[in-house]
Amino acid sequence: MDSEGTQDARGTQAGPVPRPAGPPQVPAAPPRPAHAPGTPPPPDGSTFLAWLRTPRPETPPGIWRFGHRPRPEEEPERIPGRQLFSGALIAFLVGWLIWSLLWNGYLGGWWLLPLYAMIPDSWAQPHSFASVVVVYAYYVLVAGVIMVGVGRLGRWGEIWRRYGPPAWRRTPRAEPPPAPEEDPAAWPALRAAGAVDAAERLAADARAGLMRDVDHARIARAWQGVRTGRHSLATFTGAVLKDGAAACPHPSGARDLPVRQARHDLLTGQVRLGTTADDPRNPYAYRGAGLALGTDLLGTSMLVVGPAGSGKTGGVVRPVAESLCLQALAGRTAVVVVGAAGAGLGPSDAYDVVIRIGSPDSVYDLDLYGGTTDPDEAAAVLAEALVGDLADPHPGSDTRRSITVLAQLLGPFRAVHGRFPSVPELRQLLDGAPAPLAALRQGLQEAGQESLLRELDARERQMGHPGDVGGILADRVALLDRPAFAGFFDTSGESRPFTLKALDHPVRVRVDLPERGHADASRMLARLILAQFTASVTVREDRSLFACLVLDDATGVVTPEAVRGIQRLRSAGAGVLLTLRTLDDVPRQLRGPLLGATGCRMALSGVTPWDGQDFAEVWGKEWTEARDVTDRQIIAESPAGKAVHALRRAITGKAPTARAVTVRQVERERWSASELAHAVPAGHAVLSLTTVKGEHAPPLLVDLRE
Repeated sequence: MDSEGTQDARGTQAGPVPRPAGPPQVPAAPPRPAHAPGTPPPPDGSTFLAWLRTPRPETPPGIWRFGHRPRPEEEPERIPGRQLFSGALIAFLVGWLIWSLLWNGYLGGWWLLPLYAMIPDSWAQPHSFASVVVVYAYYVLVAGVIMVGVGRLGRWGEIWRRYGPPAWRRTPRAEPPPAPEEDPAAWPALRAAGAVDAAERLAADARAGLMRDVDHARIARAWQGVRTGRHSLATFTGAVLKDGAAACPHPSGARDLPVRQARHDLLTGQVRLGTTADDPRNPYAYRGAGLALGTDLLGTSMLVVGPAGSGKTGGVVRPVAESLCLQALAGRTAVVVVGAAGAGLGPSDAYDVVIRIGSPDSVYDLDLYGGTTDPDEAAAVLAEALVGDLADPHPGSDTRRSITVLAQLLGPFRAVHGRFPSVPELRQLLDGAPAPLAALRQGLQEAGQESLLRELDARERQMGHPGDVGGILADRVALLDRPAFAGFFDTSGESRPFTLKALDHPVRVRVDLPERGHADASRMLARLILAQFTASVTVREDRSLFACLVLDDATGVVTPEAVRGIQRLRSAGAGVLLTLRTLDDVPRQLRGPLLGATGCRMALSGVTPWDGQDFAEVWGKEWTEARDVTDRQIIAESPAGKAVHALRRAITGKAPTARAVTVRQVERERWSASELAHAVPAGHAVLSLTTVKGEHAPPLLVDLRE
């Protein structure tokens, strides 16, 4: 049984293919993926069981849950060590002094009255064994009461907890394996549903070291399909009994990525990006904890802003893309990664489809019209790509007129030829070339398409008018009508075009844009992919499959329609990750809406003060405690006081002063523009998070290097 069926480059899908149950066969373990130096290797063999049984407590948004130890919300008052030891020593000396005074009789004999009241007179014989035992036991009791009192006063318990054996690092003892009904490696959900044989087979493969984190996540996703009714229990059980840990495979057959550079926890769907700094501006519960992203955060979309070399691609985009590819192998996500050729977005083997636009070696092509057959829908997506960056964010702007112009040509052309026009054909139609328009008119007349003839007539009447946008559209299409793209965007059916309508399957796609020499065309194609993505994922039926678009460098991509599309993704089980070198690459009137449409916002080290101002405004203010310290000179009235002050001035060189401290509540920015521009260390970032459920994490200072 395949986890989500099979697919081809056009996005077609076949149903789950049941496999006949046979005698259990031992699957071969997948090759161990390489990992970056300094990064723990993925769970493999015997480490898989330890990884699976490691606790993952519920945490605030963004905390790396694997093995996390929760901390209190507020920072406890911590006494300095020097003060703690000095107080403990003074308390001990006070206790010793009290005991000495009692022992030597300087405080009288009243403390012995309880002893004399409890023992009989016959025990008072000198050198009596009973009297010696009782008397010295009473002495020990009194001394113990004194030590307990001074111990509490001197905080001896705090010293023990902070510097004693409880604080020493000890090797954790091996705990016995949990019971089958509590052991996640024993698949208790399958046992409870009656699939005991399948659970035993999976547990045996896990103990034998044949199962990895991707296998566990993939089979768990398939089991979720059984519970929701997409697959039958008999088909699932038969596939597990036959293939074990290799059951329910991804359509590519891969069970892991060829290389991993980040730390992943597929049980929670998180990827670790760094460590939250131990900084007073961070909430105490976050300090020193790992910072991680998951689909619950990416579902609100994410914007990353930082200059070149600040770590956008290597520190954020590459780990997130790697995590989404792993989850795609588990049948949980569909991911499209878009960036410049050679940007370091992962090896080609980590993707199912690699589209190298402008490269003759590219196996796949990009469908210019998004796989739709509706001329109006194709015109809307194409107009956004061509002139979306030129449109004014008001009704009746160039985008609306551009959609109408394109629809007036795409509809008649498809009615005559059964397909949409190629790039050269579309350019000729927009330029108003007489021969293509005449051939199109003749075809419509022969087919009796009167309504489409009226569309074509309207287009011909608008040509040459001062307000016609056909010339602008033709100029933009000309950017794609270049020799470098001659073999791309084919509509004849002879190539292998990929359409984003295939995102209802767990597919991994990478698109390499030809930024060198074709910067304008690359930005146009990026807008096209974003428009097709938002149009496709919002009409999917199965929204349990998370879809994500990772766009490395969104310069020139943010348009009014793009912002509206991003706002709709949260309810569609999808999200986007956009990176920018500066917010100046976004029109001024769209910066606020863009920051408001994305739930996760990251400002890396080196942002400009004006970029920091936009982040400071969207993060808002908070109430904080401010302390005002005032030094007031002390004036002595008596001769003795004046003499003491003169002596103090001679020793310290300063006049005697009295310090007054005023504490008040004030409202201040969480992070000011100046702090974001100058106080964020290299390799760090300030990140705010929002989950799809509405939980928030305040702006956090994160070290992306740890």
